[in-house]
Amino acid sequence: MIQTIKRRGITNEEVLNAMRAVPRHLFVPQEEREHAYGDFPLPIGCGQTISQPYIVALMTELLELKEEDKVLEVGTGSGYQSAILAEIPGVEVYTIEIIPELAESARERLRNLGYADTHCKQGDGYYGWPEYAPFDSIIVTAAPDHAPQSLKLQLAKGGRMVIPVGPQGRYQTLWKFVKQPDGELRAFDMGGVAFVPLTREDH
Repeated sequence: MIQTIKRRGITNEEVLNAMRAVPRHLFVPQEEREHAYGDFPLPIGCGQTISQPYIVALMTELLELKEEDKVLEVGTGSGYQSAILAEIPGVEVYTIEIIPELAESARERLRNLGYADTHCKQGDGYYGWPEYAPFDSIIVTAAPDHAPQSLKLQLAKGGRMVIPVGPQGRYQTLWKFVKQPDGELRAFDMGGVAFVPLTREDH
């Protein structure tokens, strides 16, 4: 797995070390464990997936995390991306999952694997986690059809947001936004991706 993501261009040593450290097979269902280290997404139940290792590594690298950064993840899923973020030295992780069963199982899994300092919440991640804003980085692991204004507002100046944006059921574009000193967001197109849609509460 590590050789594959290195071959595909991941060079950040902290990200590579995190990918080495986290036991990916413990974040997928029992029947998928033999495939856990293949470079493709896998189902984790409730219509959701765990992203392929390369995409996890790429999105983590794009966040440009550094010590004492506070990062918000929207879409905990099985907790794999949360664990990768928590392995980056000195980073504080906040993660939100809308599906109650996934939120509870991820919280328990992270705690059992030694990531008890990760802040887990069950709720609609579209609105972020305003009590703990601003965040130095925000990562969204499911695709809305637009970048939520609430998340843009919760990004600190100089902060980075990595988010897939596009229509449901089709390919999306992975965007990296960097908040400028004047509060404007500079957008960088990082290429095409395929994510499950961002689940929302009914309003």
